[in-house]
Parts: sequence; C-alpha cells; structure tokens
Amino acid sequence: MRRKIYLTAAAGLSLALSLAACSGGGAGSTGKTTGGASGAAEGGTVGVSMPTQTSERWIADGNAVKKGLEAQGFTVDLQFANDDIPTQSQQIDQMITQGVDSLIIAAIDGTALSSQLQAAKDAGITVVSYDRLIRDTENINYYVTFDNYQVGVQQATSLLVGLGIVDRDGKELGATGPFNVELFAGSLDDNNAHFFWQGAIDTLQPYLDSGVLVVKSGQTDITQAAIIRWQQETAQKRMEDLLTAAYSDGSKVQGVLSPYDGISRGIITALQNAGYALPDFPPVTGQDAEIASVKLINEGLQFSTIFKDTRKLADEAVSVTLALLAGEDPKPTANSVLDTETYDNGVFIVPSFLLKSDIVYADNITSLLVDTGYFTQDQVDRGQM
Repeated sequence: MRRKIYLTAAAGLSLALSLAACSGGGAGSTGKTTGGASGAAEGGTVGVSMPTQTSERWIADGNAVKKGLEAQGFTVDLQFANDDIPTQSQQIDQMITQGVDSLIIAAIDGTALSSQLQAAKDAGITVVSYDRLIRDTENINYYVTFDNYQVGVQQATSLLVGLGIVDRDGKELGATGPFNVELFAGSLDDNNAHFFWQGAIDTLQPYLDSGVLVVKSGQTDITQAAIIRWQQETAQKRMEDLLTAAYSDGSKVQGVLSPYDGISRGIITALQNAGYALPDFPPVTGQDAEIASVKLINEGLQFSTIFKDTRKLADEAVSVTLALLAGEDPKPTANSVLDTETYDNGVFIVPSFLLKSDIVYADNITSLLVDTGYFTQDQVDRGQM
C-alpha cells in the first residue's frame, strides 16, 4: 500500500470530471459569498494562469479550460507566464485587482504565490490548483490533477518493457542483464517531478538492487537527475555529459528513464549525435504525448510516452470551479476519484480529484490518440499540429 506523500515528495495527481457528467459542487464557505448558484449560472470572470507556452500541453490546457468556461457563460482571462515566477505573480495580482470570481492556477513554483493567494482569500475568490500542487498555504480550495505517482510507475514499467525485462502486464520475462540505464527527473520546483520520480524509483529499485539494472554514471538521486524547468537543451547537455563521463570505455547506454517528452527529445538528440541509431536505439520513455514525440515513437526512436488526456483535466477544473461558485461541494464522477488523504501541501491535506493516464507505445497510438480525436493521423505522420 502506498504511503502518504508529504511536501518533501510533493507533486500532482489528477483525474477529470466531464462537464456533462458533473453537476458541480464546492466549498461554498470559502468562495464568493455574493453569487451563489444563481451567480454561477449568470456567469462571471475566471482567471486562468498557465506556466508557459514553451510546452504544447500547457497551451492545450489553457485553451481547453478557456473553451469550457466560455461554454458555461464565463469571461476568461487566460495568461501564460513564460516560465517566469515574477511574471506569474504579477499576472495573478492583476487578475485579483480586476475582480475575477475564481482562479485556476498551474503554478511554476508551488511555493511562490502565498501573497497572491492570501489576497484572493481576502477577496472571496475561489482557487483551484491545476495539475501542480500549490504548497505552504491554506488558501486553495481543491487540486485537480493526474495520479502522478502512477505516471512514474508507468514510465518505469515502459522502460522495463523496452528492455525486455517484463511484458506489458508486468510479468517478468527472465532477462538478467545487466542493462546500463540512466535516469532523468523533472524540475525540482515542480511538485509533480517528485511524484514521477518516486513512482519510477519504487518500480525500478528491485532491479537496481538485484543488478539487473545498472546506473553506470552513479547518478541515482533526484537532485542529480533533475532538469530545471524541464528544458530540452539542458537535458541534451546532461546526456552528452553522461556519455562522455561514463561511457567513454565503449560501453553503451541501453535505456533511459525520461519524465517528459521535451526532455526525451533532448536525450534522443544527444544519443543520435553520439552514433546511436536504429535498429538498436535504446528505449527512452516520456510523458505528455507531445506530437513531435508521438512521431518519434511511430518511427522507433522514442519508445513510449504517457498520455494524460488534458481535455478531461480541463473539464475537471471547470466542473470544480462551477461547483465552488455555486456554493456546492464538487463530487467525483465515473471519470474521477476524490482523494482526501494523500496530498499534504505543508499546511493541510488538499482534497484532490485524480485522473488516470495511459502508456503509449507505437502499436497503440491509433487507439489512444487518433481514434479518441486527440490527434489526426496526418498530425501523427507529420509530427506537427
């Protein structure tokens, strides 16, 4: 049974309610007192703060939340902070000053918004923490995210599948290795990075202990593996440095744990520049099903990614926001699970709605991503939106 995850391993889980399935609900005592259910029905203004436009997933998230709220009659102030903490703080300050009724925030740094959230609380503005847990404050209402510990488990499992150690159901295939692997983590100021890492390491640890897996660089701590701001160029440089330092003896990297597709593409570039090529390209994992990486999976250069259907996450955030503005408690639907035990942000256990994710391999791209309308086949073929 998984233990409670505290601030030191902070991150995000998520599940999304579909708007059609959710009647809404929320902690009315902490929201605006002037609106009530009729106020929500009449519409208002919601501020949506996303961390960056450098990742296509955050663009998609922001646009999906905006579309969902506008369909319910709300005016939406959508802002992207370009991965700059002061910019995000200023944008949220401005939203509060302009009198938004609610905030949906995907924080760059989950500890950097205390003054803004206190101002929101004082103004009666409800706050939904979106995909990244906002920490060290009591002034948030709910958290909507994916089960990101499980995302880490899935990433590690797919790496084991790529190495031929287990099948897709987790059954061991008898491979004894040793296999040389390297480990990458996300940005340490992002709560989710800790969950991804912990889920992955808990899954890989038995194979590291038995010697089936070997981290030849010796870099097995998250602080060594972390990539600030999840940057592709930084990941490429780290992979190049690892190859120079640990593989100059002619040995080969046989697998790489990567927590995000942008990082994966940096790793793949470094490997290609070092002479790695198909058909013996090492399995590299990923996350977010970014279209450029889906194309690489189709071509065999990236082994897997984790698909988190952000359309559902956006629907969840909208549903929770509608409920809060109506003075109701958000309720889980068939698509979501309400977790009231796991996510301690350092001040209180934040009630969290959690969403499931899927492992994407080359042979299920069509069923998971094309048939569901997330991408078209032409987009997958071209690797572009």
